[in-house]
Formats: sequence, C-alpha cells, structure tokens
Amino acid sequence: MNIKKISAAERVKLARAQDRPTCRDYIEAIFDDFFPLAGDRNHGEDASILGGLALFRSRPVTVIGHQKGRDLQENMVYRFGMPNPEGYRKAIRLMKQAEKFRRPVITFIDTPGAYPGIEAEAGGQGEAIAQSIAVMSRLKVPTVAIFIGEGGSGGALALSVADRIVMLENSIFSILSPEGFASILWKDAKRWEEAAEVMKLTAEDLQSLGICDCVIPEKGDVFLRVAREIESSLAALEKIGGENLIKERYKQIRRIGKPTKKAEDLLWQELK
Repeated sequence: MNIKKISAAERVKLARAQDRPTCRDYIEAIFDDFFPLAGDRNHGEDASILGGLALFRSRPVTVIGHQKGRDLQENMVYRFGMPNPEGYRKAIRLMKQAEKFRRPVITFIDTPGAYPGIEAEAGGQGEAIAQSIAVMSRLKVPTVAIFIGEGGSGGALALSVADRIVMLENSIFSILSPEGFASILWKDAKRWEEAAEVMKLTAEDLQSLGICDCVIPEKGDVFLRVAREIESSLAALEKIGGENLIKERYKQIRRIGKPTKKAEDLLWQELK
C-alpha cells in the first residue's frame, strides 16, 4: 500500500484538522437507521461519546465513538471530544448490551484524551476508563476500532481494545499529546514537532510495530473504504466467535511491544 511520506508533525496537524469528518459523519455515511442511546443509568449523559444501534449491510451492530464539534460552540458541548466518566460508562453499557444480543461492536476513535477536569477525576475517570478497557477486552462478539483522527492516551484506549484496529493514514495513536511529551521530556512544549517524530504515533509507524492491522489511504471515497474494511473484518471475525475471540484478542494484546521483522529492521538501520 502506497502511503504518502510526510512528517509525523504534519500527520498530527492533519489528524486535528477542523474539517475532518467526525464520528457522526461516518455513522451517517456507513450505517442505516442509526438509533442513538443516551445516559449511563447512573449519573447522566455525555454528548462527547456518541453511541447507539444501527444496521450495517442489513445486520444489527452497536456503534460507539468520540464526537467532536465543527465550531467553538459545538466543541463546548462535546468538550473537544474529551469524555467525562459517564461517557465511558455509557460505552460500557452499550458494549454489554451488544454482547447480550450478539451484535458486533464498531468504535470510532477521535479524542485528544479523556477530560482532565477536577469534576471528571472526582467522578471516577480512571476507574471508568479501566472498566471500559476490561469490558471491551472480554467481549464475546467481534469488535473493530477505527481511528479517524486523534487517538490520545487512555481516552482512546478505552474504546480501542478490539479484535481489529484500523487507522486512517492521517490518524494518530499515542500515550499523550506531542506537546505533553515534549513538556515532560524536554521541559519545552515548543519542541512538539520533534516529539512527534520520536513517539512513533503515525498509522504507518503503528502498523510496522504490529499495533495497527490496517491503514486506509485518505483518497477517493474514504467512507466507502472504511465500510469495506468493516465488512471484511466482521466476515473474518464472525468465523471465530465466542470464547475463541477472547483468546485471540488476548494473544494479539500480548504481542504488542514485540516488534515485527519490519520494525526490527528499521531499528537496526537507525542504530547503524
């Protein structure tokens, strides 16, 4: 696959671009009869997590994703795609419901990270993220996570412990923002572009490390490309099913951090 060579810093800018399609755009373009579900049945509703039921190729699925706004007013509602604990608890509720009714789970990742406010921490942000990771890792239904923009920290990980991880070529996935990385490592956030290169956060980097399963070029009809990838992924995963899905997912997670042959070759070239 021919992915255009541009810098990691440029990928970060593209991942954050205001005109990128949002989670809602993908849902409207790919799925039929989307029926949103609200609330965590505990504390309240969080608009920054969009989730509900839909039809994909005439079969029921559960769709969950981070929602960003198009302008400042919308982003104040969605907190720039940064969920509170109730957002992740809503996601957990929908995942458990999907397993009960044997619906595949499709997630769309686009967040700088979970909301870092005091009220979020007081509401159990860390626990909510941990629970979401735990629940998603044990689901007995097929799961596909699609990175459509930013994938920051535990806020992204909470919805991406999936059987198959798909990334658009200009999406990113990292432990924290390049600015945060530069601030911690060099005490200088202005060195974020340099940090972006070091962090190996692009889709191409993550595919070479065995974390990302598929990179989708952002040309032509991207919605159609994503839909085709979902279709092929579900067709393969449904042949596994049940407890075997959990076992394969566990093996996949355990392989993370063990570089592929391509990654080892790249590292050796850098050391030379």
